[in-house]
Amino acid sequence: MELLVSSGIGLIVACGIYLLLRGRTFPVILGLTLLSHAVNLVLFSMGRLNVGLPPIISKDAVGYTDPLPQALVLTAIVIAFGMTALAVVLALRGYLETGEDGVNNATADQQDPS
Repeated sequence: MELLVSSGIGLIVACGIYLLLRGRTFPVILGLTLLSHAVNLVLFSMGRLNVGLPPIISKDAVGYTDPLPQALVLTAIVIAFGMTALAVVLALRGYLETGEDGVNNATADQQDPS
């Protein structure tokens, strides 16, 4: 099972990196989103999901679930949502300002001043 989960996470990371290297802004945003999902899966799988166990230590419980990975994933989801919203707004603003979605590879010296 660990091999399947780690292979799936590796596939998601590979797809995210591939999309990050594209020349358009929308695939870059999707790549960032996939990478954030992969990080969430890594954090969540580090905590060993225990079903039916309480997250707080009590005297009558047999065991407990580590609440730290769950809290980290919840925080990461909120941060990833804010990051994605900012990236979408910046991409939309860049598209509306320039009229194109591509990445310009020219340096400031080589650009036409008009």
